[in-house]
Amino acid sequence: MSFLVIMRIVGLLLMMFSLTMVPPIVISLIFEDATWDAFVIGLGISFTTGALLYWPTRHARRELRTRDGFLITVMFWSVLGLFGSLPLMLAADPSLSFTDAVFESFSGLTTTGATILTGIDLLPESVLFYRQQLQWLGGMGIVVLAVAILPTLGIGGMQLYRTEIPGPLKDSKLTPRITETAKALWYIYAALTLTCFLAYWLAGMSWFDAIGHSFSTVAIGGFSTHDASIGYFDSAAIELICVFFMVISSLSFGLHFAVWREKRLRHYLVDPEFRFFIIFLALLVSITIATLFISGTYDDTLGLRHGLFEAVSIATTTGFGVADFTVWPGVLPFMLFIGAFVGACSGSAGGGMKVIRILLILKQGLREIHRLIHPNAVFSVKVGKMRISSGVAEAVWGFFSAYMLLFVLMLLILLASGLDQVTAWSAVGSALNNLGPGLGGVAAHYGEMPDLAKWTLVVAMMFGRLEIFTILVLFTPAFWRR
Repeated sequence: MSFLVIMRIVGLLLMMFSLTMVPPIVISLIFEDATWDAFVIGLGISFTTGALLYWPTRHARRELRTRDGFLITVMFWSVLGLFGSLPLMLAADPSLSFTDAVFESFSGLTTTGATILTGIDLLPESVLFYRQQLQWLGGMGIVVLAVAILPTLGIGGMQLYRTEIPGPLKDSKLTPRITETAKALWYIYAALTLTCFLAYWLAGMSWFDAIGHSFSTVAIGGFSTHDASIGYFDSAAIELICVFFMVISSLSFGLHFAVWREKRLRHYLVDPEFRFFIIFLALLVSITIATLFISGTYDDTLGLRHGLFEAVSIATTTGFGVADFTVWPGVLPFMLFIGAFVGACSGSAGGGMKVIRILLILKQGLREIHRLIHPNAVFSVKVGKMRISSGVAEAVWGFFSAYMLLFVLMLLILLASGLDQVTAWSAVGSALNNLGPGLGGVAAHYGEMPDLAKWTLVVAMMFGRLEIFTILVLFTPAFWRR
């Protein structure tokens, strides 16, 4: 393992990330909110640190191996989250503690959307923009961006790409060259963001709100520039636009690329993961709306609007809100929260365990039932027309096992910190699924949690964003052997 090359790459990436603090400086000067100095200092510290890592190792050149990619990815996301917290600590408003600033920074970059802030409407515009920008950058992944725009790194980009793209089938490439693949992903991501911005703006949002919410919508993030989230606008048109882009952004970007390249919408309809995802969403939305209607929680129109929006928002792990779903009747709050465990499609910016994994687990369960009926028969697991290899099937079960073990471990830590069962359970589930809103004491915000719980959730967000094994592999002795 070449640590000099790794330091050089992390230094370059940190310098690149420091430049993302320029837009908030511009926003601060436009709105005269007097917080530009916090971003200038944050930029200076981040760029200088990156330069100190890069300059002594600038001549280090070596092809990266897969495990180098794992280490770079985890190091960079950790470093990025820490340095991303600097403006939040340095700004006079909100003037967060180190723990709270790190929590907010990691929540943004991992597109979790859990916040410790209250009074969001009163925050400086530059801080609001910065939070939204963090989610947009984290949505597709800074590492993939680096592979797309820094081919002069002199590394094997596939090692970074495979550790960053979510899903069980990470070796699938859209184009023969990995740099072109990363660029294709970002072109689609940017195009969706621009389209979403224009739709929000035409529907009545200000240009500032439209930019901010397009960032967090396409990133499946959930941060908002208002305490009331999307509910602040009280607009059916804006809610429908948001629902549409939440669903679109929850689909595989590889699938979007195939449709764009071949100009055939049929690719959506024949994709098994897409079909399962849409059916799952339709059932969840139908049950939610029906329950709200039968219970008389809202009138017909409002029940339809709120039921549709909240079901899609939670199931896609976006986390926007137009109503407090935690006080809805019966099993609805828990049902919607469980829906977030399924999450978005693989190859998207969304969280959860990913639709394809749940589909594979269900198909393998059905296969075992068929084996009980026909013990001597040989059954294979297929997704569409593709037969799933035993290696992929084992990886899915391995992921599920590791997920549950981590969930229980972190749940015990939160319970030990003094939280009640509902709050602890939903907080861990929300962080690990990169969802944001929770139940109980974290239904509104996470500001009142003890520091031990916040740091535990920061780790959970990282595990959720990098899909567990990218981090766990670093704790195995075999990883560090030559």
